[in-house]
Amino acid sequence: MAETSKPRNTLSSPMGTSSPQGKKLLDQFRDNIRLKQYSYRTEKTYIQWVREYILFHNKRHPREMGVTEINQFITHLVVERKASASTQNQAISAILFLYRNTLHIELDQSSLNFIRPKKGKRVPNVLSAQEARAVISNMTGSYKLMAQIMYGSGLRLVECLRLRVKDIDFENHRILVYDGKGGDDRVTMLPDSVIAPMRQHLAQIKAMHQKDLVAGHGSVQMPFALDKKYPAAHKQWIWQFIFPAPTLYTETETGITRRHHIHETALQKAIRAAAKITKLDKRVTPHTFRHSFATHLLQNGYDIRTVQELLGHKDVKTTMIYTHVLQRGGLAVKSPLDS
Repeated sequence: MAETSKPRNTLSSPMGTSSPQGKKLLDQFRDNIRLKQYSYRTEKTYIQWVREYILFHNKRHPREMGVTEINQFITHLVVERKASASTQNQAISAILFLYRNTLHIELDQSSLNFIRPKKGKRVPNVLSAQEARAVISNMTGSYKLMAQIMYGSGLRLVECLRLRVKDIDFENHRILVYDGKGGDDRVTMLPDSVIAPMRQHLAQIKAMHQKDLVAGHGSVQMPFALDKKYPAAHKQWIWQFIFPAPTLYTETETGITRRHHIHETALQKAIRAAAKITKLDKRVTPHTFRHSFATHLLQNGYDIRTVQELLGHKDVKTTMIYTHVLQRGGLAVKSPLDS
């Protein structure tokens, strides 16, 4: 049975002192992150790093610390934990956000003795069209449909999991992706081959939703503050997740019993299992299907700007990485050994 992902519950922290309003430090930190409308994934990551920073210094309050302690923590990450460039940047960003936006302390960043590391270029892992279809053929149920959407539409893992009924436009053969990476919306194609299984899947999910409603449930978490603007929408069919979790959960903040979407680790495990059955000598993850989607479109002659829009990249330079794995064009240099 698939796992369910945790909803946005109220965080409590044993660390730090309470504010005059009675909130502890990490609760204030969480509120500031949400005021900036950062994604939930960023929120969790930032809170994790601030918690680690405090624990590393034996639960001292960050207000009592500063540049020296930050340098010590980042040095620990680099030297002892061998943290990657992206991990270091996450930790640095989280701690600086804490001081700037929660503690309202301006640090002398010129005294920080580290330089923000640059992420190295990575060539994406790509499957051939035959390999992608083979992996998908070894999947079943909701997981198979999700893999088809990621490969056929170029969605990220989280974007696929967060799809709601209203986001599928059957008439125009398109998927509307709301609040993607960077907070942007975009439109991508709905593959013809997915339409029939998607309709069948939605019929099954709608029946489950009807049972939830009869049982007094049928609620789903609404994005942003739409639950206040549309108080009854959280039980409407169009707002339900297309890939719901098999179990319900009770939201700590409101006490409302809801049904969230399938947990991302469940899909990751299903893809790994299918790749193992297929006996591929490649590492296959959900994002591999997105990489393959972009590469195969370019191989089929589609304009890179079109691919950029479908992927939701802000800069075409990000999309250009897929030209590195093409077997044509200026990069298809012939080896002198084969001359």
